[in-house]
Amino acid sequence: MPRVEHPLQALTDYLPENSFEQVADYLQHYKVHLTLTRQRQSVLGDYRNAVHGKNHRISINGNLNKFSFLITLLHELAHLVAFEKFGNRILAHGKEWKSVYKNLLADFVNRKIFPADVEQALYQSMQNPAASSCAEESLLRILRKYDVVKKDAQLLEELPKGALFTTSDGRVFEKGERLRKRFRCTEKKTGLVYLFSPVYEVRLVK
Repeated sequence: MPRVEHPLQALTDYLPENSFEQVADYLQHYKVHLTLTRQRQSVLGDYRNAVHGKNHRISINGNLNKFSFLITLLHELAHLVAFEKFGNRILAHGKEWKSVYKNLLADFVNRKIFPADVEQALYQSMQNPAASSCAEESLLRILRKYDVVKKDAQLLEELPKGALFTTSDGRVFEKGERLRKRFRCTEKKTGLVYLFSPVYEVRLVK
């Protein structure tokens, strides 16, 4: 997947107002190699720890709105800080990572960088951070309001049962019943059944 390296100053185009200097301090202090990638549906960011003399590496989806971008970056920075502090014997999203991530979030939330609704959702998130911001449905719903409008894109939960929809790779599915936290959907071409998050972005087949 093509990636583009960005000088730090270019990050001002991707970050909320009044957050650049603090973010730049972290990236410079920990010598982070930051790249922006094309949209990834199931992951918004990624962290790779420093090995064999190479820098820590973080990649972030470049199509995120500014608030989603910052939250995703803090999620990945928390992995880096937890690695530096506790080593590689901790769980990826265990208590050590959660503690670091909560502290990072609290620092930026207290700077009044986020809109009130996002701020409130982040306070809830800090109680027990999920392994991925993709898994925090209430936060995703709120952050989606700040996206650049995507033509025909809808959340799966907005479609009626039985509706046909396409995913980003062009496959066609029929929406089925909800099973606890996910929807049971059948791929029309193969008949295979997949479970989708209710906040998965799809396009309705008309």
